[in-house]
Amino acid sequence: MKVWGVVGWKNSGKTGLMERLVAEFVSRGVSVSTLKHAHHVFDVDHPGKDSYRHRMAGATEVLLSSRKRWALMHELRGEEEMPLDALLVKLAPVDLVLIEGYKRDGHPKVEAHRSETLQSLIADGDPTIRAVASDSGAAAEGRPTFDLNDTKAIADFISAELGI
Repeated sequence: MKVWGVVGWKNSGKTGLMERLVAEFVSRGVSVSTLKHAHHVFDVDHPGKDSYRHRMAGATEVLLSSRKRWALMHELRGEEEMPLDALLVKLAPVDLVLIEGYKRDGHPKVEAHRSETLQSLIADGDPTIRAVASDSGAAAEGRPTFDLNDTKAIADFISAELGI
């Protein structure tokens, strides 16, 4: 599987870019999965649901399945957060995995940047960021810059870099 990341500061447009890239690659016949890092506690089920009750009772894993989808929830219960490489092997094989977050990991990335965040570019100190997608033309030396909304050009760049 080929892997490419989208990173940036909070409110920089990462999720919107991820969503557009998934749609663009799928329209090109590329199978895509995504992996998103969350810095906060999150839940995928809710109080009162059977799966929630199973987890609250102490189950380490709860697998939920229907005719349309399945989801596996694993409670860490004090264990360390899993590294990116260990998570990637849990995905079924696809042509491309797009990763949102994990900015300190070594995979290639594009940085989403919005001027309104008033943040400097992460790319200035990170050689794994291969391009910048910005609403202001912000650029990192020696790396291409794309308009944040030019999804086709960004996808073309990623395709060329990964050979897909």
